[in-house]
Amino acid sequence: MTSHRFDAVLFDLLTALLDSWSLWNSVAGSEEAGRRWRAEYLRITYRTGAYRPYEDLVAEAAEAVGMPRRLAADLEDRYGELRPWPGVTETLQALAARSVRLGVVTNCSERLGRIAAGCVGVELDAVVTAERAGFYKPDPRPYRLGLQALGVEPARCLFVAGSAFDLVGTARVGLATYWHDRAGMAAPDGAPPPLAHETTLEPLRGWFEPSAR
Repeated sequence: MTSHRFDAVLFDLLTALLDSWSLWNSVAGSEEAGRRWRAEYLRITYRTGAYRPYEDLVAEAAEAVGMPRRLAADLEDRYGELRPWPGVTETLQALAARSVRLGVVTNCSERLGRIAAGCVGVELDAVVTAERAGFYKPDPRPYRLGLQALGVEPARCLFVAGSAFDLVGTARVGLATYWHDRAGMAAPDGAPPPLAHETTLEPLRGWFEPSAR
């Protein structure tokens, strides 16, 4: 990456910044069960569009893979246990120190989105949830609301995806996308390639070096 043209960064919250996968696995009882449950939730969310209660989608996903619907309530009760991936807090602190505006766009309810945002360890300039936007990603509306909340045009904002499904949504609004692929996901059919595909956020610090601005 040689061009440093961004004034702000929007992040996926629950996969790009937080290790929510470990929490889902813990609630499900194993990594295998947790990943099946989470994969089904992502498939449901991808095709949902207009907002329905997040907790309902999580329960439907559990039922669809043969697990109890009550796991959705168990997950909700433990949301405060979410923790950032290693290096995330330090990278966001470094960006904030360079006056980069930071926000998140997350497929979540407003209440749980605020709890999750509070687990990142850095004050964010904007927190946009699917409930607030009225639609789930990858619909363009949540991303556009995030841009509006930060007061930035798409060409001046980088999006950091966690889920590969974000690659579809960000392309619709003209957001250059850095894929922070901690979960080892496969991109959906037809997804455009990201600007970068990394397993850490560390390279982002170099993209915003003061000397490059």
